[in-house]
Amino acid sequence: MNYDEWFESKLEELKREGNYRVFADLERYKGNFPSARSHKDGKQSDVTVWCSNDYLGMGQNPKVLKAMHDALEECGAGAGGTRNISGTNHYHVLLEEELADLHRKDSALLFTSGYVSNWAALSTLGARLPNCVILSDSMNHASMIEGIRHSRAEKKLWNHNDVSDLERKLAECDANAPKIVAFESVYSMDGDIAPISDICDVAEKYGAMTYLDEVHAVGLYGKRGGGISERDGVADRVTLIEGTLGKAYGVLGGYITGSKGLCDFIRSFASGFIFTTALPPAAAAGALASIKHLKESEIERAAQKRQVNLLRGKLDASGIPHLENPSHIVPVMIKDPIKCKRISDWLLEDYGIYVQPINYPTVPKGTERLRITPSPVHSDADIDYLVGSIAELWSQCALARIVA
Repeated sequence: MNYDEWFESKLEELKREGNYRVFADLERYKGNFPSARSHKDGKQSDVTVWCSNDYLGMGQNPKVLKAMHDALEECGAGAGGTRNISGTNHYHVLLEEELADLHRKDSALLFTSGYVSNWAALSTLGARLPNCVILSDSMNHASMIEGIRHSRAEKKLWNHNDVSDLERKLAECDANAPKIVAFESVYSMDGDIAPISDICDVAEKYGAMTYLDEVHAVGLYGKRGGGISERDGVADRVTLIEGTLGKAYGVLGGYITGSKGLCDFIRSFASGFIFTTALPPAAAAGALASIKHLKESEIERAAQKRQVNLLRGKLDASGIPHLENPSHIVPVMIKDPIKCKRISDWLLEDYGIYVQPINYPTVPKGTERLRITPSPVHSDADIDYLVGSIAELWSQCALARIVA
């Protein structure tokens, strides 16, 4: 078998379908987000980034940068090992305490990313709890799916955000078997939000643990940035809350929070925690500063909500279809992989606007989109320019508009 020839044939299939992924080569300008420098074919140009998960611009926040600089000077670059072998820095300990407080839990545990925290926690719980059944929302993130698959536990899919279907699936389970209901708060592609309280009602009725992924909500919702579970006043009812430090908090890392016994169990048995090098102290220090700031400041959240609403209103006025949802994520629906990629390329090359096309397998075929994430540091003029540019290309590609 000619392995390279086979690899190339599969890549060509992706390109023909419009699903081949090309990474934009960017340099973010410190202190001037969302502006960045784009590198392509040996040329440089300035662009405005519209698809970052640094939802509040905290990756540029002076408090965060100072904390990271200070920690770098104090501790050097890396952690130096796994958490068990010399890699537990005092910033890790402080950050875990801050995260536990954020979600009003007894304990927290850091991971190198949100993907790893989901994979490690779900795989460990599913594998170690005897005869465990994991009930997974059908739209859960790939990291949750992989964790459940790796656990080899019995899995039941329930229809997305459908509490009645969840109850039917729970009722089918052995009453004495351990059960985990795994779901997200804000779903990153459609931007819809889970009915957490109703899910907890059903899970409690059947004696199931609840596992909530808040990665697209922490920092953004709730009085202190604790996510949708804090906003809705139900965090105390959720068994395990998982989150990330790489989106609204603007740094790097993932985590879980829960009871002391639960977090210690994951710490003691999860290979994805035990055998990997710890986060650099500077990253932990930056995340710590970001969380502390957003616990006290509503400025960033309020400004972001304003810009999200402004963008949606202007898209409506231009007849550009976008999914209605109650979150900060604005999916502009193109529904064609070739046109989606083409519009994204033209926006970058001709208008200085960077928004990544979202195609299969991230979203189902026929639902291709531009996933736009307005932030507090996008100006009103930025929004006007974005909508005007999309409207021009919409006409060029003969895409349908919504008539009010």
